[in-house]
Amino acid sequence: MYAIVDIETTGSQPAQDKITEIAIFIHDGQQIVDKYNTLINPQRSIPFFISQLTGITDDMVQDAPKFYEVAKDIVKFTEGMVFVAHNVRFDYSFIKKEFADLGFNFQRKTLCTVRLSRSLIPGLPSYSLGKLCKSINIDLQLRHRAIGDAEATAKLFDKLIKINRPVIDGNQQMAEQPAQQMLKQEIKTSLLPPNIRKEQVDALPTTPGVYYFHNEQGEVIYVGKSKNIRKRIIQHFNIDYKSRKSLDFKNQISDITYEQMGNELVALLFESAEIKRMKPHYNRQQRRSVFNTGIFMYEDGNGYKRLTFGSVNKADNISMTPLIALTNQFKAKGFLFHKVAKYNLCQKLCDLYKTNGACFDYQVHQCNGACIGQESPEEYNARVDQAVESFSYEHDSFVIIGKGREYGEKSVVVVENGTYLGFGFMDEFFSAQSIDDFKSVIKRYNDNKDVQQIIRSHMRGTHKEKLIVFD
Repeated sequence: MYAIVDIETTGSQPAQDKITEIAIFIHDGQQIVDKYNTLINPQRSIPFFISQLTGITDDMVQDAPKFYEVAKDIVKFTEGMVFVAHNVRFDYSFIKKEFADLGFNFQRKTLCTVRLSRSLIPGLPSYSLGKLCKSINIDLQLRHRAIGDAEATAKLFDKLIKINRPVIDGNQQMAEQPAQQMLKQEIKTSLLPPNIRKEQVDALPTTPGVYYFHNEQGEVIYVGKSKNIRKRIIQHFNIDYKSRKSLDFKNQISDITYEQMGNELVALLFESAEIKRMKPHYNRQQRRSVFNTGIFMYEDGNGYKRLTFGSVNKADNISMTPLIALTNQFKAKGFLFHKVAKYNLCQKLCDLYKTNGACFDYQVHQCNGACIGQESPEEYNARVDQAVESFSYEHDSFVIIGKGREYGEKSVVVVENGTYLGFGFMDEFFSAQSIDDFKSVIKRYNDNKDVQQIIRSHMRGTHKEKLIVFD
């Protein structure tokens, strides 16, 4: 038995939006046998553009039952059923969230008619409900109303499961039709994107590495990393989607490729480099690839260690490489303000407050007076060293040797004079006497704030890699 469901909502975010209408058509595998439909009072206003799309207004739902008043009906109509919908994760996620707010764990087997349609009617230009119904001559009335869309989905479902009808053999027994076999398979894999087959996921490795999601045009739309590639990708597909955008992301995934990396550190570094190189649409973190501003340190004529910021290419009178590189001066100033507050540093000595006298923090008793010589350089510099230590490496030059991609291979990460140079792979019997020997086996990658944070976090945690220091 199948419950074909469609809902209308106040928006696309299950975490904050609410259901305004639900329709359920019951299909027994042969035909539609029952239906249920009601408007729902979302207990909040419906945005104007949503009302324009669905035709459902605040006045229409004012006297409608609230979700908790129809929850029993929804349980009754879906209990023991396969939950069917077009883009099933969207409808299912909303209903799960509504029940979760009532303290009830709503769990059903699910089936997506988008996936089923792609499998049984391949090659169509679009699998959106409206265009799909038009392609196979299904009358779709009351578009963007739950009752209209659910009825069209039910008719679509009926057509799909009757493709290649069963044949009666000589013993008067019905052979299972291909559509029915496909149906069972799709229920098992309903959480996968429409264009991804179970065999693709089963063939993924369980080793550390970087994976890529591609769209139908072959473009990379997302880059990720994991200690277990297959497990992480399955987790991607199993989550309840929180918005229409996240559902669109899933539906765009048409292929998966990967690079095995051997260990998590190298996977993290390669992922960061690949995101900056490709700038995939769905990677929000680490897309920035230009780090023009540096944080520098120098000692002034009075013996105070000074932190400042400026262009990494025009360090004027500062004859040092930056302690850390950031995307712009706004980010650099924010970074320094954070360190000033955390380590009780002086705004003036960090070039954040221009004055010939005391800094503003001294006036409000939050600076110990290094700006006017009231605090000794030794006391002040000790806190500067603490601040610098929080965003620099413990050693200036070192090599991290870890597990490789296959037996007999090791990974190599090289940092020289506080600058990340890159990583590579070598034979476990490779003989190296100097840091230059290790540099010969790596591929060069750009140093930036993101990779520095990756390496620092890794080194401060528990890890099994071998560390060789060249101080």
